Amino acid sequence: MNLTELGAFVRSRRDRVQPPDVGLVAGPRRRVPGLRRDEVAMLAGASTDYYIEIERGGAQPSEQMLAALARALRLTGDERDHLYHLAGRPLPPAGGSAAHLHPAMFDLLERLAGTPAFVCTDLHVMLVQNHLADALFGPVVPTTGPEASFVHQWFTGDPKVRGLYPQDDHEHHSRTLVADLRAAAARRSRRDQEVARLIGGLEQRSDEFARLWAERNVAVRRTDRKRIRHPSLGVLHVNCLNLLSEDGRQRLLWFTPVSGTDTGEKLELLAVLGTQDLRSEV
Repeated sequence: MNLTELGAFVRSRRDRVQPPDVGLVAGPRRRVPGLRRDEVAMLAGASTDYYIEIERGGAQPSEQMLAALARALRLTGDERDHLYHLAGRPLPPAGGSAAHLHPAMFDLLERLAGTPAFVCTDLHVMLVQNHLADALFGPVVPTTGPEASFVHQWFTGDPKVRGLYPQDDHEHHSRTLVADLRAAAARRSRRDQEVARLIGGLEQRSDEFARLWAERNVAVRRTDRKRIRHPSLGVLHVNCLNLLSEDGRQRLLWFTPVSGTDTGEKLELLAVLGTQDLRSEV
């Protein structure tokens, strides 16, 4: 662990990133070559005072904060690993919620400002989502272990997850998730503990999962059509599109309105409403 060098390294990466690179307006008066400290803090979800302590070498960031800093500063994989080594933290699993998000995929996500979009792992662990996805699905709740996977949440009956989709569509989504998970498990090493814990736990906890898993259907999810329930706007009809990374470990999903429905107008309204719930308003 070398917190002094950590602070110097973070500061050098901050100087390298330009405001437009992360969706910020540069403005006419800037006294720093790259991002300001408060801008990095905002992008990483930290207070400015805490971020300043990191640069001064006076704080040892958590693994979650290191992952957030790596994304905010657009670090490469090697730079991300170096950051963890300097902080004295173990490298996160390749597929976990703190997995390194490739800068190019992050940049593409931020360019999809007009449509809900997010990046998740091959085990359906959420890494990051944009503001419209926050408004449509709800903010991401940081979770670790198998519980972080959408597949785990789906088959263990999380009402917030199941409630996103009409009951008539549940069987379709269950089959799609299991077939996609089997493809992901095959791509990984047989000794991969993350996927083994996820599958083993679900076989014990969910009869539905165990039944579908035993059928051995396999299909990588690349595109789908969904009905999504929103508490204020009702049902939205969307096309779900997928872009997979080269190794298949991460995917970018974005949602476009189905032609001939009113979902386009609803998404425009969603951009204005954000995460407001209008059901109790007069």
